[in-house]
Amino acid sequence: MPKPVILAVDDDISVLEAVIQDLRRQYGANYRILRAGSGQAALDTCTQLQQRGDAVALFLSDQRMPGMTGVEFLEKAQDLYPDAKRALLTAYADTEAAIKAINTARINYYLTKPWDPPEEKLYPVLDDLLENWKEDYKPPFEGLRVIGPRWSLNDYQVRDFLSRNQIPYVWLDPEKSDEAVQLLERFRLDDHKLPAVLFPDGTSLVQPSQTQLAERIGLRTQAQKEFYDLVIVGGGPAGLAAAVYGASEGLKALVIEPEAPGGQAGSSSRIENYLGFPSGLSGADLARRAYAQASRFGAEFLTQRATGIRSESNYHFIKLADGREVSCHVALIAVGVNYRKLDIPGLDQFTGAGVYYGAAQAEAISCRNEDVYIVGGANSAGQAAMHFSKYAHKVTMLVRSSLEKSMSKYLIDQIAATSNIEVRTGTEIKEVQGNGRLECIKVGSPKGEIVCSASSLFIFIGAAPQTDWLPETVMRDPNGFVLSGPDLQIESKMPKIWKESRSPYLLETSTPGIFVAGDVRHGSVKRAASAVGEGSISVQFMHQYLARF
Repeated sequence: MPKPVILAVDDDISVLEAVIQDLRRQYGANYRILRAGSGQAALDTCTQLQQRGDAVALFLSDQRMPGMTGVEFLEKAQDLYPDAKRALLTAYADTEAAIKAINTARINYYLTKPWDPPEEKLYPVLDDLLENWKEDYKPPFEGLRVIGPRWSLNDYQVRDFLSRNQIPYVWLDPEKSDEAVQLLERFRLDDHKLPAVLFPDGTSLVQPSQTQLAERIGLRTQAQKEFYDLVIVGGGPAGLAAAVYGASEGLKALVIEPEAPGGQAGSSSRIENYLGFPSGLSGADLARRAYAQASRFGAEFLTQRATGIRSESNYHFIKLADGREVSCHVALIAVGVNYRKLDIPGLDQFTGAGVYYGAAQAEAISCRNEDVYIVGGANSAGQAAMHFSKYAHKVTMLVRSSLEKSMSKYLIDQIAATSNIEVRTGTEIKEVQGNGRLECIKVGSPKGEIVCSASSLFIFIGAAPQTDWLPETVMRDPNGFVLSGPDLQIESKMPKIWKESRSPYLLETSTPGIFVAGDVRHGSVKRAASAVGEGSISVQFMHQYLARF
């Protein structure tokens, strides 16, 4: 396959030549760098590339060109290559037009001229755009194949695990795909024992456990060391932020995460109010960036589940699901929360067979042209509704009260402007029914109950902390959220547990040297940005704790 294309457009030959030289120096090894002296010439080039089936990764166009401005070209190029990233080169005086173009032409970024030095002003921006493009780009596939029926919990769990760890794969349903049947015969696999994961080297895994799958796709399941300065339990935004700041400041850091970096936020289809990303970013993209950043500083990641923690002589020992232990000076609890389960008749039997907790992005394409129901009225539910609206025939949000109580205004506006999203307030699920998979739901409202045909139901209600594995010495509130800092002072048990002469540090739990950050903390703000903030500042208090020894 030919390399993907980066197309630079400028009517000023000297400027165009300078752009081409900078692009070739940085990206020539992996991309074909093409040029055009006008918007129309660039469109002609795009038409030829499209006819040959070539991919375009990035358009980089000057704004001030005769006959067709850069914004006009990028708008027309979007019709030919809707997935290509679009960047505008502008003079300082054109900044206002460039900002408007972010919305009108869906431009991803604008750069002001001159861009010297490119190492600081050009390459970092284009690196991000190209990395984002590569996430969605699908060259001829040579990777993993997952064979399994759609309405199977095990099949869903395998696909969700691969998706959240950003491992490319092709999913084949043997009930709909002749290729799946042929592959099962070629690999001599029993179609009654699915899912099966087929690897490029000709090997396969049948009904794999999460640990088996993690090992095969290259995730670390055993710690490299027995002792770390800092062990972080949970790889959501708070844990990732702590890993970045801890590792960058010289702490040997280990992140223990049983599923995938990003936590609950990692499954968000679009976060548009995160500082520094005017066009928004997906939770998976945020997790990918943070994981790469923490790894670059030397943080280690472990795909395991923590099952216990004990403290002895100023050291902490975290027990893992495989029976091993790792020890540390300081620990951070950042396990986040899970969505609460609905307690209604018939629900459990359809989990993974039409009923899903969270965004379940592995299911989005499967819902193409179907009617999807979403339960919940917070930001996560709104982000999921917007995501599924791109695939589903109709998305219906079932909300007990109103969106205004728990959803950001920008999301409410987007939902109102999306024609295939319906919001039903004052409603709740009463019952689910089906034969082997979800087929219909009973919805109750003040006007009465109705039965609706439904193949997919996604649930986003409340926050349930998973803290049963913690010892009694780590105090929690009645709902299971971990108490820390000043919140500990109001507990009558505090004097009995806390043996230190000092007061607990902010974000320090009732066990000295064990800290908490993110959604699992009592009183936290359930937003990705606040979790990142808590994870970051927790490292400061860890240093204060360590300085005492």
